[in-house]
Amino acid sequence: MKKFRPQPGSVVQAFRFALDPNAVQERALRSHCGAARAAYNWAVGWVRASWWQRKAEETYGVCEAQLTQWRPWSLPSLRKAFNEAKHTDSRFAAWWEDNSKEAYSTGLANASAAFDNYAKSKNGKRHGKRMGAPRFKSKRKARLSCRFTTGTIRVESDGRHVTLPRLGTLRTHEPTAELLARVQAGTARILSATVRHERGRWFVSLQAEAKRDLERVARPDVAVGIDLGVKTLAVMADSTGEIRAVPNPGHFDRARKQLRRASRVVARRQGPDRRTGRRPSKRWEKANAQRNKLHHRVANLREDALHKLTTSVAAEYGTIVVEDLNVAGMLKNRRLARRIADAGFGEIRRQLDYKTRQRHATRIVVADRWYPSSKTCSGCKTVKAKLPLHVRTYACDACHLVIDRDDNAALNLAALAAAAVTGTGVAGDQDTVPAVSKPRGADRKTRATRPRRKAEAGRAGGATLPHQRQEEARDRTQAEALTLW
Repeated sequence: MKKFRPQPGSVVQAFRFALDPNAVQERALRSHCGAARAAYNWAVGWVRASWWQRKAEETYGVCEAQLTQWRPWSLPSLRKAFNEAKHTDSRFAAWWEDNSKEAYSTGLANASAAFDNYAKSKNGKRHGKRMGAPRFKSKRKARLSCRFTTGTIRVESDGRHVTLPRLGTLRTHEPTAELLARVQAGTARILSATVRHERGRWFVSLQAEAKRDLERVARPDVAVGIDLGVKTLAVMADSTGEIRAVPNPGHFDRARKQLRRASRVVARRQGPDRRTGRRPSKRWEKANAQRNKLHHRVANLREDALHKLTTSVAAEYGTIVVEDLNVAGMLKNRRLARRIADAGFGEIRRQLDYKTRQRHATRIVVADRWYPSSKTCSGCKTVKAKLPLHVRTYACDACHLVIDRDDNAALNLAALAAAAVTGTGVAGDQDTVPAVSKPRGADRKTRATRPRRKAEAGRAGGATLPHQRQEEARDRTQAEALTLW
């Protein structure tokens, strides 16, 4: 086996394999994942105990200088405190030696990251939805996962087994020939391993530093615009004028009949009841396993279809233009939420992002969320004021072009690829400055629904408008974010 030597073209890549553990190995896997959850809960309780103590002391009138010190949540601090407590704490003293130290380190690392995210979100340094303080993980709902960074982590020479610390040699459900060949050739080095229970199976993800040569795409000079939809999953129009539609497989809709039947069978069995402590019957567990098997099959089919679509697109075009969709907001539409979730809009963009960057080094351009791709005429660039969702054909009033709504949007997205070179028209890569941020002069703010006369009367009487109250509430929230608790 040749020694691995890092090269400029090396990337960090994950190799995922399904496992076939026996009964003893499965109990060990569950024990390690449970140890990670227990360490996480301990860290959350240890840190927040000082928070509650300080709040109690403040009610007693204790001055700021004499309050209990904040307990740090950095990973070294949590490790040091846990190593001191595991020998005396009754929750760990009897069984902590049964698992690898990496299991406890996984839980402590997750707790440290959770507190960091909470603090950054509280101080306004983290984008996205505001995060609350870390909470305890439930034994019933927590995802079984554990990560190994040190110890014996290797792929066996037979190509059907992997070895992990304390867990020993585990058989894989599929051959590991690709990773084994790279390790033996000296073009890959395993860094860590993560075991996870997902969709009824155990998986191991081996994170490796591997040498990867970029693959040349089939048409590097052609740009494609992708318009995602529900009825048609993706409408792709390239810069040459070719339009191709990918139908939506609708895996969940096709399995709904079987899922309804399986759910009725489960409902007729004696299931668990947490209020009375009733345990589920064997027939309920068997019926629930059959229903979960259908859900897992739908998830696997969806994942396979999305990977095939994104791989083919990333390997063909040199520039890919996608929309910045507000998927979380779209899921609030109760009429379309099920179909939108089944289509996987967010997963398509995520896969295109890393496949274009790591495999082909091609360019992906993200159109601004406010860009009117469906309302703009692909022929004369005239923008309609309104275009309801039920209108599926675009008819231009200026040049009298009649075209399918999705085809028109895909052509407009493909045209944005040329503008992205000069930094106009799209919010693309990190180096591209978005220019079309206010289509048709829109300010992206929700207009006040109060009539003009009532608004003027309110201002004359000293009352505040809705947008003014929102700004005041935002200022108060930012002021409160200066403190963590």
